[in-house]
Amino acid sequence: MALSLQSCIDNWKAKYYNEKTLVDDGGVTLIKNGLEGGLTEIAASQLAVKNSTNPAVVSYAKTIIADHTKADSTLKLIEADKLLTEKDTISGEHQELIDSLGKKTGAEFDKAYLEMMVKDHEEAVELFTDASDNKNQTIKTFAAETLPTLQMHLDKAKELAGSK
Repeated sequence: MALSLQSCIDNWKAKYYNEKTLVDDGGVTLIKNGLEGGLTEIAASQLAVKNSTNPAVVSYAKTIIADHTKADSTLKLIEADKLLTEKDTISGEHQELIDSLGKKTGAEFDKAYLEMMVKDHEEAVELFTDASDNKNQTIKTFAAETLPTLQMHLDKAKELAGSK
């Protein structure tokens, strides 16, 4: 059973990643989930810039767009350097959240957007905390350098959500 499971995992890796990937599973997880999370938060924040009437939420959204665009460009360079070949996309689950968010306006939008930012940034902080102990120095350094910004995003989202 264990051998067949390993075989399935190997087939999955071969299907989605170059055989010469230069990072371990933790590095792959950081790159894959980090990029997907960043793309999701940028898309949601672009909606916030358009749909929110709260200047604090709009300002926060612009910060998210700028910071995640910068982090994603660095992560894409790491992805290429480590020979990962997966297409970077937003998951179906996150796309549904973004679509739902796009139908809201005003205070209802702000509440849903900030709840999403809190949840996503809690997950991101956990992901990057785990990766800051990675054996690969590039992954470890990127995670450690990005973690304070993600924590700041989380703290600000919680602050804004609490002021609603």
